[in-house]
Amino acid sequence: MHFLHDLPIADLISQYGYWAIFFVITLESAGVPMPGETALISAAVYAGSTGRLNIGLVVLAASLAAIIGDNLGYWVGRRWGMPLLLRHGSKIALDHRRLKLGQYLFRRHGGKIVFFGRFTAMLRAYAALLAGVNQFDARRFFLFNAAGGIAWASLMGFGAYWGGRSIEHIAGPVGLGLLAFVVFGGIALWLFVRRHEERLTLEAERAIPGPLV
Repeated sequence: MHFLHDLPIADLISQYGYWAIFFVITLESAGVPMPGETALISAAVYAGSTGRLNIGLVVLAASLAAIIGDNLGYWVGRRWGMPLLLRHGSKIALDHRRLKLGQYLFRRHGGKIVFFGRFTAMLRAYAALLAGVNQFDARRFFLFNAAGGIAWASLMGFGAYWGGRSIEHIAGPVGLGLLAFVVFGGIALWLFVRRHEERLTLEAERAIPGPLV
């Protein structure tokens, strides 16, 4: 689906305005590989250079799209992701014990993934889905998701509006830095889990007693 990244974003925004922003970002947040950040930056630059769009409404549309799309992805993962893993996870070394351990760890650290994932291209489309699969608490998900969506839309939207296309040179390094933080944090967490798997498994069983459903 890489062709989706070649969509004529500028033409869509000039023709459909806020609806184009909302549509593209909602789909990306729900798990479809769409150029959501490009749409937001393009719309903000368009608003600043032409005055045909209100930057406040651009940021509002992007925030709502991020929140709604992430919630769609979350509930899809929560409804269908875990049942599939319970049925077939053992084929990829994810038995019931490890699934429970993963759920326990995501409950403890999932908020960071949900919030910071909004700022990285690789995680933006999948953080919500992973949160749902791991049964991350719905209320906590909504809070971290809303905070991340509003912060991302505001930073990128107002930044592009005031700074023009130069925000693209900032967004890349920021995204890479946050991605590195999440990746290295994930590696550190994996090494910690490998070293303390037995103890963490017992903690997970106490925290989530009984079978996963």
